Amino acid sequence: MSTPVASQARGGQVPRRRIPARWIAVALAVALLAAIGFSTQYRSAESVAAAGPRRFDPAAYGARMYEDRVVPAIERKAVELPVLVKAMNTDVEAAGKQYGVRHGSGPYTFAVEGVGRAGAVRSGLMHVTVPGLPPGARVSLQVGPIINGTALRDAVGFITFGQFLDQVEYADAATALNDQMREKLLRNLDAPRLEGKKISFVGAFSFLTPSVVTITPVSIEEIA
Repeated sequence: MSTPVASQARGGQVPRRRIPARWIAVALAVALLAAIGFSTQYRSAESVAAAGPRRFDPAAYGARMYEDRVVPAIERKAVELPVLVKAMNTDVEAAGKQYGVRHGSGPYTFAVEGVGRAGAVRSGLMHVTVPGLPPGARVSLQVGPIINGTALRDAVGFITFGQFLDQVEYADAATALNDQMREKLLRNLDAPRLEGKKISFVGAFSFLTPSVVTITPVSIEEIA
């Protein structure tokens, strides 16, 4: 009669060997790393930069917008300067709502046109005597080389802060339009030669007071 094998458990079943917990942890870690490796896409720095958001190019923006959209909009919206100044002297808020554009809580910006007698150029400004304005009203055209302000951007009405990433881009857009105006209009304009001559102008300005109007022009022409 044979003797039962000592290593066998009751019922004839061999007990299962327990796998150490640290082996299980190692196996799971290896599987996880393999899965990450299969799912990861390696890209060059150039491809990452190309896939990211495009950087704002002020020069390209100005070239695209100035002649095709901004100048036609200002010419279309332009109000005769004597009419506008009279309206502003009566009720600035009403004049702004009727003729101007306002972005947020900023000042009203107006597109204007007029005819007058060009004066001397001082500190980048050409004084213009415009008939029909109240006594003491001073009108000047920015003729560079430095062009200040955001009137060209703001007067058209369709360029808004929400179209840009931040305040820096919004300001750069205004500067780019000023740069385009300087290149397209002022580069070939002999402003000192116009002193004493009759001129017509079209442009835009941001309201300060009814008696001080400093216009960023998009057109200055001598009238024979």
